[in-house]
Amino acid sequence: MNIHHKLTKTIVAGLAVLAVPAAAFAAPALAGSSTAPRSTSTVSTASCPRGWGSLPEANSRMVQSPVTDIRTGRHACYDRLVVDLGGRSSGYDVRYVGTVHQDGSGFVVPLRGGAKLQIVVRAPSYDLNSGKATYTPKNSKELTNVAGYRTFRQLAFAGSFEGQTTIGLGVRARLPFRVFTLAGPGSNSRLVIDVAHHW
Repeated sequence: MNIHHKLTKTIVAGLAVLAVPAAAFAAPALAGSSTAPRSTSTVSTASCPRGWGSLPEANSRMVQSPVTDIRTGRHACYDRLVVDLGGRSSGYDVRYVGTVHQDGSGFVVPLRGGAKLQIVVRAPSYDLNSGKATYTPKNSKELTNVAGYRTFRQLAFAGSFEGQTTIGLGVRARLPFRVFTLAGPGSNSRLVIDVAHHW
């Protein structure tokens, strides 16, 4: 084999290596990695609920069903707040405000975040007959731990007065939300507030 032929084979081999797709050299994904392919992220965003708004939502129905718990959870498209009620579902008034105030005293409820949602549940957090509290948070300034949530920044109890309960929710920005009620478990019910991660 002459020198010219050897040189031609070397050049061809080199070009073959350059033709291998860059993806072949990419590091393999680690098990449990939180880094998702771009296409997965696009599909997730596209499938998020649409049509939510940031204007007040209200229902005037007053009930005696007491508030028994307040919970939060994280979802793919939104952060969720759930108010558990010991009976039929209550009305509500959920709106963005400049400042959330405590029921009765009117004191300001400090909240972290770029925007504040005032959530009025048309139900007491105490038994109307005995006056005994049905919901007593360990820390009224931090009802749940929302560290790591994409939208929620702080959840605070603003008191229960004259048959209704107020909650302050600090969020990242004035983002769209929705409000609805769910029956159960049993004869109980739930008030649900979802706040979206994006506009």
